[in-house]
Amino acid sequence: MLQVVCAIIEQDNKVLITQRSSQMAQPLLWEFPGGKIDAGESETGALVREIQEELNLLILPQQRLTPVTHTYGFKTIELIPYTCALQSGEIILAEHMAYSWVSIDALLDYTWCPADIPIVEEYIRLKQEL
Repeated sequence: MLQVVCAIIEQDNKVLITQRSSQMAQPLLWEFPGGKIDAGESETGALVREIQEELNLLILPQQRLTPVTHTYGFKTIELIPYTCALQSGEIILAEHMAYSWVSIDALLDYTWCPADIPIVEEYIRLKQEL
């Protein structure tokens, strides 16, 4: 099973979501940005590295949410979400086609990668409880 981390980057009551390019697996679907955990790397270390590489942002991981196991064809991933604070940086897209800062109540208006859907739902529940 492939372990992948994703960042729910929060700023000004919005979260950052990214749209996969047409050349990526799950083309044009929306996701929380992130990537694979390298050998010997911690979850949070991988998350900070991936967000720096893909988006040119420095983040601070905060709360680990419930991981999701999902099978895409012949590949099974464990997607491990973290809420994160934005520390610094200007977004430069290295892999994705687009990005958007979205209010919590608009998250379900997007077409998500299947593995991200339970994370979106859990995140909305957590925010409604506050």
